[in-house]
Amino acid sequence: MCGIIGYIGSRKTEEVLLDVLHKLEYRGYDSAGLSVIDKNKFNILKVSGKVNGLARLVNQEKSKKKFLSESGTGIAHTRWATHGAPTIENAHPHMDSTGQFIIVHNGIIENYASLKQHLKEKGRKCISETDSEVLVNLIAESYEDNLENAVVAALKKVQGTYGIIVQCLNEPKKLVVARLGSPIILGLGEKETLICSDPSAILSYTRKVMFLDDEDIAIITPENIETKNIQNVSVTREVSKIDWEPQAIQKSGYEHFMLKEIFEQPQTLKNTIRGRLDENRGTSVLSGLNTQPRELADIERIILAACGTSMLAGMVGEYYFEDLCDIPTEVEQAAEFRYRNPIVNSRTLAIAVSQSGETADTLAAVKEAKQKGAQVCGICNVIGSTIARECEKGIYLHAGPEIGVASTKAFTSQVTVLLMMALRLGRSHRLSRNVGVELVNSIKGIPKKVQEVLQTASAIEDVAKKYAHINNAFFIGRNYLYPVALEGALKLKEISYIHAEGYHAAELKHGPIALLDENVPVIALANNISGKEKIIGNINECRARKAPVIITATKGDDELRDIADDILWIPSVSEYITPILTAVALQLFAYYVAKERGCSIDQPRNLAKSVTVE
Repeated sequence: MCGIIGYIGSRKTEEVLLDVLHKLEYRGYDSAGLSVIDKNKFNILKVSGKVNGLARLVNQEKSKKKFLSESGTGIAHTRWATHGAPTIENAHPHMDSTGQFIIVHNGIIENYASLKQHLKEKGRKCISETDSEVLVNLIAESYEDNLENAVVAALKKVQGTYGIIVQCLNEPKKLVVARLGSPIILGLGEKETLICSDPSAILSYTRKVMFLDDEDIAIITPENIETKNIQNVSVTREVSKIDWEPQAIQKSGYEHFMLKEIFEQPQTLKNTIRGRLDENRGTSVLSGLNTQPRELADIERIILAACGTSMLAGMVGEYYFEDLCDIPTEVEQAAEFRYRNPIVNSRTLAIAVSQSGETADTLAAVKEAKQKGAQVCGICNVIGSTIARECEKGIYLHAGPEIGVASTKAFTSQVTVLLMMALRLGRSHRLSRNVGVELVNSIKGIPKKVQEVLQTASAIEDVAKKYAHINNAFFIGRNYLYPVALEGALKLKEISYIHAEGYHAAELKHGPIALLDENVPVIALANNISGKEKIIGNINECRARKAPVIITATKGDDELRDIADDILWIPSVSEYITPILTAVALQLFAYYVAKERGCSIDQPRNLAKSVTVE
């Protein structure tokens, strides 16, 4: 969730730290801080609030000659509150009670309360409410003239997850880094090293990165990087190159990252599809599946594990796999997967869907599925992410960095990848070549059809402005559009703070209809696919309760005009493609509602981009 940055090099340390913190803001946070060594003491500055406030504080202290950063090393952090409120005392970095050690930490130390009591009995005082301060004091207690040994000794006593950077005044030119369940990346520059929780934030410094694995320890000095595991055994980690362009994390003239990413979708979907379709054989080419047709034919069951928007993409995938492959499929909330003892065997394909590839609950589901003998495939956007490395099979989205907290282009790319997977598995089961060729051509046309939806943005904005005052809304859909109704409601609540709920249209009369009146609009997904006739009946039920009705409808479907207050027109496509186009229209609707309400669209309150703790 939070952002971590550490630096060793010859640049002005505070400038690097602040620059990267700004680039990490999208992850969601409520306080920020940094530390550099000055005259054999830690110079720590923190704010409760945004990085801009921290930057102002740094400049004020520099103008007073109270902030110097000549050591060439430093650490910084943006915190999303877990243990304790978003106060300056709880903000990172945290120092031990002797003032000799300092830490930034992502993750949760689950046994921190008992460790805190132990430290108290030893005379070490914690002034914050955080679990992180407990960890730095534990490291200080274990120190005997070698920082990495102290870190290892402390980590062996903790239960939970961590991504940490630690520094000691006795060894000022050294940073010790460790991870377990929380991402840490080393950026390898010219005579400098950056430690970060997200590779996109350091693209302007280097594209050469090293991903640490769980229980890795890295000891970083100006001259060297040493990697070993918590058992003190040396390990070698591959150096990768990030192919994203630095401008991909800039707004490029758009008012918000979310709007930019919505309008990027024709191109990102081209990137997702490129080179992955075989029209001659009527199938898809997904080399990351690393599976022969015979092995695909042996798959008897599919489980999709994910959270949030990724889980809703998985729900669309469930329709694809059952309709195109005749394979029983179910979607699991990843947080429940390992706790409810699911039925899994060697003929089960478990698919983990995660934009970041770092979602803690989804990663736990991957490990549980592997433990039970399933074939495991990851669908991720971030190359080298933990889930991507944990799975023996995998497909990258190639959607580029997604900065807006509310997922847009990743969702449509996930759905498209799931459709191509279903095509591949379907052709290994009972899907005919003719149907496969037809579907290949439909998939090829997705970017152009999405562009057509985007061309209606001004009309969607007009509708959004009309309803921006509402406090409640319902989204209803059937068949392939049921998960899209859930996703549309999620987008609206995430960025506009309107209470929005998505339902299967048949559920409306099982309770929610009691809440309908002239102040509760219903967004009904009535595109021309299977289930349309039934949803027209649901629309009339809403109108009978005087609820305003906004309809998504297929272009040219004039029969719906008489029962709609407003219509969002969607191009005519096959039912397999309809969810993608409709989702784009609802993304625009949510965006323009939030804009009209003056909301913080890219960084909604209380939300984080990547949920790296359970």
